[in-house]
Amino acid sequence: MNAATTIWGPLRRPLFRSMLIAVTVSNIGTWMHDLAAGWLMTTLADSHLMVALVQTATALPFFLIAFPAGTFADIVDRRQVLLFTNVWMLACAAALGLVTLGGHTTPWMLLGLTFTLGVGNAVMRPAWGACIPEFVPREDLRNAVTLNSTSMNASRAVGPVLAGLLVAASGPGTVFLLNAATYLVFIGALWRWRPAREARSTLPVERFVEAMRAGLRYARHTPALVTVLVRGFLFFGFASASWALLPVIALRLLAGGPQTYGLLVGSIGVGAVTGAMLLPRLHQQLSRDALLTLATVTFAATLAALALVRDLYVLSAAMALSGVAWILTFSSLVVAAQLSVPNWVRARGLSLVMLMFGGSSALGSAIWGRLSDRYDIATALGVAAAGLLATLAVARRFRVPDDDFLDLTPSITFPAPAVSGPIEPDRGPVLVTIEYRVPAQRRAEFDALLAESRRIRRRDGAFFWEMFADVEAPEHYVEVFMADSWLEHLRQHERATVSDRAYLDRLREFHAREGPPAVRHLVASHARHGVVLGVE
Repeated sequence: MNAATTIWGPLRRPLFRSMLIAVTVSNIGTWMHDLAAGWLMTTLADSHLMVALVQTATALPFFLIAFPAGTFADIVDRRQVLLFTNVWMLACAAALGLVTLGGHTTPWMLLGLTFTLGVGNAVMRPAWGACIPEFVPREDLRNAVTLNSTSMNASRAVGPVLAGLLVAASGPGTVFLLNAATYLVFIGALWRWRPAREARSTLPVERFVEAMRAGLRYARHTPALVTVLVRGFLFFGFASASWALLPVIALRLLAGGPQTYGLLVGSIGVGAVTGAMLLPRLHQQLSRDALLTLATVTFAATLAALALVRDLYVLSAAMALSGVAWILTFSSLVVAAQLSVPNWVRARGLSLVMLMFGGSSALGSAIWGRLSDRYDIATALGVAAAGLLATLAVARRFRVPDDDFLDLTPSITFPAPAVSGPIEPDRGPVLVTIEYRVPAQRRAEFDALLAESRRIRRRDGAFFWEMFADVEAPEHYVEVFMADSWLEHLRQHERATVSDRAYLDRLREFHAREGPPAVRHLVASHARHGVVLGVE
């Protein structure tokens, strides 16, 4: 296997290598914070729910603001978003460190400052994920995404161990300040990065609310992305029981200290790194869906081990297996999401993935903490393990595709419509008709392609689509779709990808007559607003 096909291939790219090192240092600080915050809460509050709420405070911002943040990252400079959010998180981490060193931290103050850190992370992650394709060519993207996930989990192996030692030696406050310092490394790498200049659209920037609607519409009409969202919600909602209750398990069931907790969390990281190294070979032998099934069964077994076993070394091995299962799931889903969204909507697509993952983790953590308080830890973990296995029945209807060959680069051969004069950009709605003459013997083939045509039109901006057949002339078909405005229809032309164009060309090949099908653009006779869009 050559370098290009191994997980290490993207590291040959200097830009990706430097950015990965920087984000790894920052991730180490993040995992140090998570351990220190979880452990500090066990000393501040005698409640399993309060301990579990630390994970909720970390994950809840993804549910609340990840999608608006992803929308923002798609319509502004993503590098500026990354710089701002890392400065924000530096300030929050430093504030928590100083308050803790001064002995003034309360349970709700800890949750509040952890939540503000989570807000910064929720804004930063969609922009960061959308930038990864800018660091590597397409053939390295899968491994680049896996390495990014591996960075998070290698950090999980190192950060908790360091944090456990530091908490025991000098307290959580020192850990929080060190976390603040790690953001400086990431800020430095971002400051030196100069993104390549891309050809800019001549159209006005999308309005924020319209951009959110466009992102939701794209996701709704992209089956691969819908599958990722459903599978991620199911898996991480039940898997969150492990992260939420691990501090309590270390303290109260194993009678350990922060080093014990650090060992368990670090074992998860070691397993995740191991899983990442195995991932390219596993992808050659198993489908992506089969990998997810294997990971689900494995993680359910580790939850059962947490519920039943009280030996630290056996549980460390179980946590390592849970790390393998986690990276197989996370990497497979994120790669599938990355490969299903083009650049214009990439941060929005990834933010929906993070929203679903974070929302299910936040909700799950609160549920498992409450269930543990009401009954006991073993019961909560047993219910989570059974629920995770039950998700496999639902997953049969949502199979993650292995198609990695869609070309989502813009199709520069998709010209803007010809017009006779200037048209107000907000004038609409716009009705587009395309007339086909399809030979009777090819009608079944033509009809079989219509579902994908509908998805392409709808996800790129149409609020209505239909194919009509002429009852008087059976060979005559008319495709009709509508966009909100003239500007939105022009965006449809810019959003068309190479794969979209190839598919639509196949549809037009059914047209029996010489030349392309007849296309007409009809615009509502009134203008909604008064700005005029010039036509060259």
